[in-house]
Amino acid sequence: MAEYPINRGIGKEVEFKGLKSQYLFIFAGGLLTVFVVFVILFMAGAGQWFCISFGAVSASLLIWITFHLNNKYGSHGLMKLLSKKNHPRYIINRKSIGQLFTHKK
Repeated sequence: MAEYPINRGIGKEVEFKGLKSQYLFIFAGGLLTVFVVFVILFMAGAGQWFCISFGAVSASLLIWITFHLNNKYGSHGLMKLLSKKNHPRYIINRKSIGQLFTHKK
């Protein structure tokens, strides 16, 4: 049986087969979701080949998207991308110039 090192030391990020940090959770959660949908479709009476093809295509797409995001954004880039949407593009000041220079007690 092969051994796969998951953690490389103290203070370093978790990495498994090239996937870093949050992408591991996206990958594992996505595969679990694909499996649950596959089981639900099969139990609902969908065709066997439809379920197998759905599972294979969606799992392949999930794997490709996860590794693409990992390569494009890096370990913390996805969090930075999501936080950028909550940051204002510019600050609006609606006070008049006279109110800006008056001293308030």
